[in-house]
Amino acid sequence: MDGRAVAPAAGTVLNALATGVGSAFAIDLETTATVELTDDGDVHGRIDGQADADATLIERCAELAIAEYADRAGLADAAVGARVRTESEVPMASGLKSSSAAANATVLATLDALGIADAVERIDACRLGVQAARDAGVTVTGAFDDASASMLGGVTVTDNGTDELLARDELDGGWHALVYTPPEQSFSADANVDACERIAPMAALVEELALDGRYGEAMTVNGFAFCGALEFPAGPLVDALPDVAGVSLSGTGPSYVALGETDALEAVRERWDERNGTTRLLATRTDGTRTRPRS
Repeated sequence: MDGRAVAPAAGTVLNALATGVGSAFAIDLETTATVELTDDGDVHGRIDGQADADATLIERCAELAIAEYADRAGLADAAVGARVRTESEVPMASGLKSSSAAANATVLATLDALGIADAVERIDACRLGVQAARDAGVTVTGAFDDASASMLGGVTVTDNGTDELLARDELDGGWHALVYTPPEQSFSADANVDACERIAPMAALVEELALDGRYGEAMTVNGFAFCGALEFPAGPLVDALPDVAGVSLSGTGPSYVALGETDALEAVRERWDERNGTTRLLATRTDGTRTRPRS
């Protein structure tokens, strides 16, 4: 039996490193996972195009999904193994939630292979991927905010300490996302948590704005606060203002993401294109992780 699923990336409204509460929104970059079940009890993962990449996260996602749901599928979990492969449009270590997208796609593809993807609540599948990310050591907070936005689509606000979904909403229908990614990488597990915790009062303000539906203002406050805490330049934020609805450092960087109308984002794109790196104009996504029909 085999399964396939695709999950979107996400951008940041509120970084959860300061208080444990975070917020993110889905964007139109995708990771696809394919899972083939075996009867040898072993799980092996492979990241397409990156032969030396660490596949611990996707392997752990498949292991947890099998352990949790094989019985429901009528299988003995000890005998069920898997071959997992992911391919992705999402650059790794860029602040665009590549790990969350990979985890969500892998969990749902495994459930698809088990034949029970439609019987499992998406938020429960999301929590499995979050646990796998913690087990694999690829996240500080558990990244339930990022993972929930990728799994459910739209924008979410979460408590990452309790894995509680505080709110889910959809962004203004006319908003797109502009993403600027500098050449360097930044791994969230290496972030200076102490520095982030010192800006907790600013994060609390961002949380209030996000829960009030003021996502653009929330992410701009977040952007300046976390650029300071994580020592990223604020220049790309200033480049985007006042044209956009909101702009922020995404995750722990190095990417920046702006929300707004397409015409305004095109103007910002001209400024960001003068910087080293890559810019992408993307749709925001109201749908989240989904199974993909077999070709």
